[in-house]
This record gives sequence, C-alpha cells and structure tokens, in this order.
Amino acid sequence: MTRQPGGTADGPDGTTTPEPNDTAPEPNDGARAATGASAPRRTLIVLGARSTAVLVAASLVGLLGFAWPFLAPVAQAGGASAVSHSQDAPWLFVLVLPLLAGVVLAQLSEGGMDAKVVALLGMLTAVGAGLRAISPGVAGLEPSFFLLVLAGYAFGPGFGFVLGALAIVAGGLITAGVGPWLPFQMFAAGWVGAFAGLLPGAGRLPGTVRHRHVALLAAYGLVAGLAYGAVMNLWFWPFTTNGTGLSYVPGDPVAANAARYLAFWVATSLGWDLPRGVVTAVLVLAFGRGLLRAFARVARRAAFGAPVSFGPDPGSGPRAGCI
Repeated sequence: MTRQPGGTADGPDGTTTPEPNDTAPEPNDGARAATGASAPRRTLIVLGARSTAVLVAASLVGLLGFAWPFLAPVAQAGGASAVSHSQDAPWLFVLVLPLLAGVVLAQLSEGGMDAKVVALLGMLTAVGAGLRAISPGVAGLEPSFFLLVLAGYAFGPGFGFVLGALAIVAGGLITAGVGPWLPFQMFAAGWVGAFAGLLPGAGRLPGTVRHRHVALLAAYGLVAGLAYGAVMNLWFWPFTTNGTGLSYVPGDPVAANAARYLAFWVATSLGWDLPRGVVTAVLVLAFGRGLLRAFARVARRAAFGAPVSFGPDPGSGPRAGCI
C-alpha cells in the first residue's frame, strides 16, 4: 500500500481509498456548512430554581449589610474612627462563605456544575487573585474586573457571583487587604460577575464571538467599574462626617441624602472609579474576543452540561464467533 497526497492510499488491487482524518468535521458540521446554519447556542451552565433561590438569598444578605445603617440610628464620627462595621463585618463574612458554598452545591445538585466547572472556577479564582495582586485598586486600576465580566457573561450569573467573591477574598489574602471592608467587596464584586451573566446572550456563547458582544461587555465594564465604587462607598458613608453637604443626615428625606451622596461620590470617589471602569473596558476590548472564544472552546471540549448516563458498554457484549 502506498500513500497518496490528500490522505489517500493505494490498495493491493490498485484502487484508491481515503484514510481516516484526525481533523474530520463533527457529524453535523457538514450539514450546517451546506445549509449556512450556525452552530446551536446552548446554555453552558444552567441556573436552576434552587441555584436562583440561593443566589437571591445571598444578594439579599449583601443588600441588608449595606443598607441597615440607613434603617437604624448610627453613631457618626470623623477620621479613622469613622471606618465602622467593626461589629457586624465579621458576621457578614461568616454568612457570605456558606452562601457561596450554597450556590455551588445547588448548581452541583441541579447538574449546572460538575467537577470540571468547579476546577475551572478554582483556576479563574487564582488568575483573578493574581491580577488583583498586580494592582490592588491603586488609583482605581483593577485589571481583575475584566475577567469577572467575561467569565460571568460566558458561564452565567451563579458562576460570576462566586468567582467575583472568591477572587476578592483570595486577592485580599495575597495583598494583606483583609479588614471590615472585605465582605462588602466580596458582595460588590460578586454582583459585577452576576449581572454580567444576565446580559443579553450571556451563557450561550456561539462558535463565533462577534464585535457586538465585545462592545456590549466593554460598555458594561465601564458602567460596572463606576457602580462598584458607588456601591462600596455605602459601607462607610453613613458613619462619617464629611462636611456640610457631603454627609449622611439621619431622618432627612431620601432625595436630600441621595443628593449629598452624589456630591460626596463626585468629590471623593469618581477619580478612582472612572479609571477602574476605563481599564475594564479597554481590557475587554483588547482581550475579550479571544478569551470568550477560549471559554467557548473549553466548555465544548469539557462537555459542560452534557448528561451523564450509566449503562452497559456497547462494545462489551458477546462478539460473533466468541463464546
């Protein structure tokens, strides 16, 4: 038998037969190519009812942690003593960890996650922590946020929420950034990843990532960078005295306090939050398309969401001529 160009071989009788090709298309690829149809878009990690319930419960706990000073009288002070939540922050941290585990366990029980997804979650958590260690919020430059946006969009709100919270706590351990602010950062970063998973088309990556997907995520990254800072200020703002027109006044109308907070945010935080949003948007534009394609390829090759069935091996039955 002699090999011919193009993956064919001459048989003993002179006939030419094709040889198997390692790069042969999958069974349905030829039909799709002939008809011009695109590959079906399938949800990579399904968020079931239990996962949704645990995710909503975790978010409600986070909202309560941010909001309770606006609902109950608090003591206000200036300087270092204004950094409060020293009493409730440890309890909030104790609550957020089992809630994160609850999201993962709920998705495991519903088939949305499996060991491969958990392994990917751990790897991306390490990458996010490493990116945060490079620039842990210095001048608002936080390169880890673009990873939360892309991963949340690719794998859904549950994955994005857990990744955001774990990346923050892992980065805090690396950079010695552990304090009463940490559980609030975990919730805020978790919401960045979760809301990315709620954008149009999220969790259903097609074979081709188009520019409109990247543009949408870049715009979201800009808004999320600003919103993260605006939300994080609320963990300490009610406890501080920042001068006339910038401090929270208990008992005043909501509109009046909202106007004071807006002035406080513009005066003290916008200069940090805007660079965060811009850096996130630029990194999404630069690396988003490649990473989204990589996420789709990983999900396809790892068969995320493929049903697992147990049965007899088709090749294990009796063969002809064997007893």
